[in-house]
Amino acid sequence: MPKTRVVVVDDSALVRGLLTEIIDRQPDMCCVGAASDPLVAREMIRNLDPDVITLDIEMPRMDGLDFLARLMRLRPMPVVMVSTLTERGADVTLKALELGAIDFVAKPKIGVADGLRQLGADITEKIRTAAKARVSRLPAAAPAAAPGTPSRPTTASPLANVGRVSTEKIIFIGASTGGTEATREVLMHLPADCPAVMITQHMPPGFTKSYAARLDGLTRLAVAEAEDGQRVLPGHAYIAPGGKHLAVERSGANYIARVSDGDPVNRHKPSVEVLFESAARVVGRNALGVMLTGMGGDGARAMRTMRDAGSFNLVQDEASCVVFGMPREAIAHGAAQEVLPLGKIAPRLVEWLRANAGVATRV
Repeated sequence: MPKTRVVVVDDSALVRGLLTEIIDRQPDMCCVGAASDPLVAREMIRNLDPDVITLDIEMPRMDGLDFLARLMRLRPMPVVMVSTLTERGADVTLKALELGAIDFVAKPKIGVADGLRQLGADITEKIRTAAKARVSRLPAAAPAAAPGTPSRPTTASPLANVGRVSTEKIIFIGASTGGTEATREVLMHLPADCPAVMITQHMPPGFTKSYAARLDGLTRLAVAEAEDGQRVLPGHAYIAPGGKHLAVERSGANYIARVSDGDPVNRHKPSVEVLFESAARVVGRNALGVMLTGMGGDGARAMRTMRDAGSFNLVQDEASCVVFGMPREAIAHGAAQEVLPLGKIAPRLVEWLRANAGVATRV
C-alpha cells in the first residue's frame, strides 16, 4: 500500500527533525517535506501534494491559525496540530479544531526531544487517523484566526412541561476524533429544559475545562467539567475531565457524577465504555445514548448493553462523521436504534423526549 505522505510545519529545527524521524520510522508513512513557516509550507503543499500536515501555531511570517483558516478555505486537507501553545492555550487548540484541524498533540513544555519521542506512538496514530478523515471546506465567511466564540443561541425550542421526564432521563454522548465540534452541534440545538447530558470526549488533561467553558457560552445549557459527587441536574451538561473516567451513580432519588482515576479502558481515559456501562446499569430505560464521530470502537459494547437495558440510542451516520470508527462499531454491535446525520440528532432527541414525556420510569 502507498505510504501516507506528511509535511511537517514547525519553526523549530529540532522539532522538525524529531517529527521527521518519528514519521519516517513508521512503515506506512513518510515525511516528504519539513517547512519552517507557513509561506514555505504553502509551496511544499503545492509541489508535494501531501496526505496530512502537522502544524505548529506560533511561527514567523504567518500565525498557524491564520494559515490553517486559509488552507481549509482554499485547499482542505487533514491537519494535526502539534504545538506547545495548544497546551498552554486550550482556547487556541479549540479554535484550530473549529477551523477544521482533525486533532492535536501538545508538545511537552520541557524536555522536548525526549517528550516528543515518548509521544511518537500518539503522534503517528493521530496522523493515521487524519489520513482517513473526512475533511470539509471552511466557508469563506468563517472567522479567521483570532480565538473567540459565537453568541449564545437566542431561539429556544423548549420541551414544554415535560416535568418528571427531565429529572429521570439522562442523555449520554460519546465522541472522539471530530467530536468537539459534533458535540457542540448537538448541544447547541437542545433546549434549556432538556434532561441532563453527560459527555465523554477523548481529550487529554488541561483541555476539558476550556472546552466546557466554550460550550457553556455557546449553548442554552449550563456546561461544566464534571466534578466527583456533584448532583446531575436537568438543563446541565457535564464533560468528563481529561485523564479521568466519568460515570453516573444513584444517591437516593438523585443521580450523581462519579469521576475516577482508574486505568485506561479500550486505551482511553476518559473512556466512553465506562460512561455508557454506568448508563446501562444505573439509568437503564431512562437513558438516551448518542455515539458521535471518532476512531476505534470505544463504547460500542457498552452502548449495546444500554440498548439491552431499554435505552434509546442514536448513532451519527458515515456521511457526516469526520471518522466513522466508533459509530460503525456501535452499529456492528447492534447498539443503534437509529442512524442519523449529525444535524438531525438533536431534533430527534427532542422529538423522542416530547413523545415520551409521560413515561419516565424509576429504575
